[in-house]
Amino acid sequence: MPLTVGELARRCGLTVRTLHHYDAIGLLKPSLRSDAGYRLYDRANVERLHRIQALRQLGLSLADIGTVLSGPEQPLAEVIDRQIAQLEQELERAARLRRRLVALRGQLAAGQSPDLADWLDTLELMTMYEKYFSPEELQQLPMHHDPDAQAEWQALVAAVQAAIDRGAAPHDHDAQLLALRWMQTLQRDTAGNPDFVVRLNAMHDSEPGMVALSGITPAVKHFVERALVEARLAIYARYLQPHELAFMREHYGEQMYAWPPLIAEVRKAMVAGASPSSPEAQALARRWMAMFRSYAGDDPATHARIREANMKEPDLMNGTWVDEALLAYLREAMGAASSHSKPSHE
Repeated sequence: MPLTVGELARRCGLTVRTLHHYDAIGLLKPSLRSDAGYRLYDRANVERLHRIQALRQLGLSLADIGTVLSGPEQPLAEVIDRQIAQLEQELERAARLRRRLVALRGQLAAGQSPDLADWLDTLELMTMYEKYFSPEELQQLPMHHDPDAQAEWQALVAAVQAAIDRGAAPHDHDAQLLALRWMQTLQRDTAGNPDFVVRLNAMHDSEPGMVALSGITPAVKHFVERALVEARLAIYARYLQPHELAFMREHYGEQMYAWPPLIAEVRKAMVAGASPSSPEAQALARRWMAMFRSYAGDDPATHARIREANMKEPDLMNGTWVDEALLAYLREAMGAASSHSKPSHE
């Protein structure tokens, strides 16, 4: 039986205003009209509304939902499967927290004082991600809420651990491919936001429970870092002179963890509308160039060869959170500070 907007709102728990908004932006338009001219929602409309709400729960914006629904239609059963998988993940996290709370309550009821470790373990489950990300930001981290992404990360971590167990070296080709895939996946699953990776690194360094949760042990992390350096040096070797490559090999990985915070600062300045000629942007560009020179040296010819490699080799830029818009902003900022220097990137 067709439903009016008020009836549909009441039955599905949404507001009439929300349904009117969906109608106005073309996301959900009633298919029928009553004899009196009222717009009515039929079964197909309700099914589409389910898709919309399911995608909302998976963290998509209304604009992204519109894009998804305008393409080939995903079978509704698959949409429901994703909802079920997400709920199962949430239930498992809730069950783990419930077990910890029940254990604490049992100790308190027996007149025992829980150990400090018991309290800390429980608090860790309650607040680990929330200490570093807002609820809205968590929806942009598939590794936190998307079972498919979580399964992909588990497989990737297992592959790195297997490489370590069989005695692979960071310069082995398969190890390099794993490292490049790791960084590309990390950039994808942090919504291309370098500030997110800064906070994820801080969480891994500060939260002991993250090792058990993610499987990313210090050994795994170190192996990926070394393999990534080897992978990128192998690409640069096709463009650089032997003495240039030797200098880069000696210094390239020294500031690996200094780049994401700087990239995040530059992107924030861009988003905030800071002019490339502003003192803030010029200071960022000078820091960028200083870090670049720390492994590239001071020869402009070397800088040109590195920039050529960066432009021609996608694997050098994948997983760096750097795009052409950011580099153009830095070039302009550097030009304002000095007419002789051009920024580049690792």
